[in-house]
Amino acid sequence: MSTASEPTSGAKGGTWIREWSPEDAAFWESTGKAIAWRTLIFTTFSLMLAFFTWFFVSAIVVKLQGIGFDLTNEQLFWLTAMPGLAGGTLRIVHTFLIPVFGTRTTVTVSTLLLAIPCIGWGIAVQNPDTPFGVLMLLAFLAGFGGGNFSSFMPSTSLFFPKRLQGTALAIQAGIGNFGVSVAQFVVPWIIGFALFGSLLGGSQTFTKEGQTSALWLQNAAYIWVPFILLAALLSMIYLRSVPVRATVREQTDIFKNKHTWCMTSLYIMTFGSFSGFAAIFPLLIKEVYTSKFEGGPDPLKYAFLGPLVGALVRILFGPISDKIGGAKVTMFSAIGLIVCAIGVTFYTNPTSLDQFPGFVWFMLGLFFFCGAGNASTFKQMPMIFEPRQAAGVIGWTSAIAAYGPFIFSVAVGSCLQSFGTASVFFYSVAVFYLFNLVLNWWFYARGGAERPC
Repeated sequence: MSTASEPTSGAKGGTWIREWSPEDAAFWESTGKAIAWRTLIFTTFSLMLAFFTWFFVSAIVVKLQGIGFDLTNEQLFWLTAMPGLAGGTLRIVHTFLIPVFGTRTTVTVSTLLLAIPCIGWGIAVQNPDTPFGVLMLLAFLAGFGGGNFSSFMPSTSLFFPKRLQGTALAIQAGIGNFGVSVAQFVVPWIIGFALFGSLLGGSQTFTKEGQTSALWLQNAAYIWVPFILLAALLSMIYLRSVPVRATVREQTDIFKNKHTWCMTSLYIMTFGSFSGFAAIFPLLIKEVYTSKFEGGPDPLKYAFLGPLVGALVRILFGPISDKIGGAKVTMFSAIGLIVCAIGVTFYTNPTSLDQFPGFVWFMLGLFFFCGAGNASTFKQMPMIFEPRQAAGVIGWTSAIAAYGPFIFSVAVGSCLQSFGTASVFFYSVAVFYLFNLVLNWWFYARGGAERPC
């Protein structure tokens, strides 16, 4: 196994960089800085496309019944859940890829794979007779986008010195998270006209409350394909790999460290919640308000706001975490999440549309505090672990937290079916947030903590 400070063999200009020592100030200024920031730019572009792909299904499903698909509300929640199930599973695989294949190969191939679900969904939505099983498979394949995070972020952590990792990781993850918001913002607009004429197929008739309109729902998937191909090409040309090599077996040493499991729980609280709420927000609006009240809100006019807030806050709190410490910001995040999770329950069983603004504000509060915690936990991990292990822990925690969309979608769907309200779900996550508040305080934030960070 080689480390970041060891020179390694390989032709100049090949996949692997010969030597990498970002903690050496002279090396960083003369060589490392330019390569690191160039890598961050291209991998972040690819990561944003990955999030587009991971979450465009949640924007599509709210329109399927209206264009003739015979699907139950429970089936819609399952379609929303599947990308999360796939994303979490694939992230476990991605956790180990960078030390084996390197940044260049991993990013190029994984970006190219995003085209498969995009093309598949573009074809499927044009036929209302498409079997539910096929839609479930395509929803699972959208999880390709979710998996990429667990290799892209560990890669970035290897390129930057510790003093800048909070900022670099927050920039990449925050801009990557914009993909969720952009997907949910762009979809309502892009499906309103014939993209490239009739080349990508004809329109569908969408019916709501007796009113009909023309939609081109396939555009919601096809629009990303040219950008995906461009990103894969740029990655192949411009990216290189840091000489940190390890077999999968060697990388499993992270599981012997209790702090791996502590940080996994904390990241489930933050990113697991962010991705989970992003997946369910459109359907939650639809089920709690749109379906109950005449003239209810269009879910897609509001759904993008939550991920937008979370992504912006993640970028802003990266430098703050570098300055004051990740553990303190994680405490702030946990307290805010508890308050908002309880607060939103006052609006999850509404008696009128007048309660909708309160529901939206508390949901945006949840996204805000998720974003802050997403930034701070990624500052904590490089401080707790040595570089190769930190990269592995970042990948692993990201993998488990990526099950958020699956867990949240299934849980909320079950609560609505069993209790007629999502309040039980929000009370449950508030208890989980309280547990993580205590966990973070004990190991990382209190005076005399075992690993102050």
